[in-house]
Amino acid sequence: MKFPKKSLGQNFLIDKNIIKKILKLAEIKGKHIIEIGPGKGALTDEIIKREPESLSIIEKDLELSEALKKRYKKHTHIKIYNHDVLKFDLEKIIKKKTIIFGNLPYNISSQILVKIIKFKKWPPNFLDLIFMFQKELGEKIVGKFGTKNYGRLSILSNLRLKIEKKFLVSSSCFWPKPKVLSMVIHFSPKKIIFDLKNVYKLEKITKIFFSNKRKMINKNIKKILSQEKINMISKLNLNCRPSEINPEIYYKITELYEEG
Repeated sequence: MKFPKKSLGQNFLIDKNIIKKILKLAEIKGKHIIEIGPGKGALTDEIIKREPESLSIIEKDLELSEALKKRYKKHTHIKIYNHDVLKFDLEKIIKKKTIIFGNLPYNISSQILVKIIKFKKWPPNFLDLIFMFQKELGEKIVGKFGTKNYGRLSILSNLRLKIEKKFLVSSSCFWPKPKVLSMVIHFSPKKIIFDLKNVYKLEKITKIFFSNKRKMINKNIKKILSQEKINMISKLNLNCRPSEINPEIYYKITELYEEG
């Protein structure tokens, strides 16, 4: 029996009803599918039954990867990559009309999401992105402006993605049982409204502001923009705290910052 590795954040999804509920969120038949972190293949088995045109699997654990290769060796439309997804060129293998699934390791789930948000090509080739996160992190991703969960991650995610919280998943649906609930979130690409040349700049700016989230923004914004450019941002109150500024203003600040 393959025991999960804590170092890789492995919690294997074992509940078939939850697996089917996840897969109902997108039409799989005839599509290109990517699965990140398949574990022992419980979700993979159900994806195959739904007849995708192709299936690419990314698994960091060598032992699991080899077991999956052996298990699916007769399926010529399946390709398995034994790679760390954070170091893997994910964008390169995404074909048009791809759907990406992932029961993500809790310890790197936000990094995987941000990696996708930073894709060079946008709109990207994928249609749907269906990920499972630790509930606490999921709440930060879906956090709306004006709520306690609003912050850097929701600002960054909302730039390029339409976000829909779908459902919570009990710890009893996994082996071993995690100590927390999980959340399934369905993302789809947005058309670009704020054409930022470099998403890293937005990441940098939100980090500067939220590193002092209880303080008013008046000092930090002057480190980023000249007074002339600050005056160009309508509805900006310099006595606000970072959580009191809506995402569109952060995107505008980044646009002006990129102008130099």
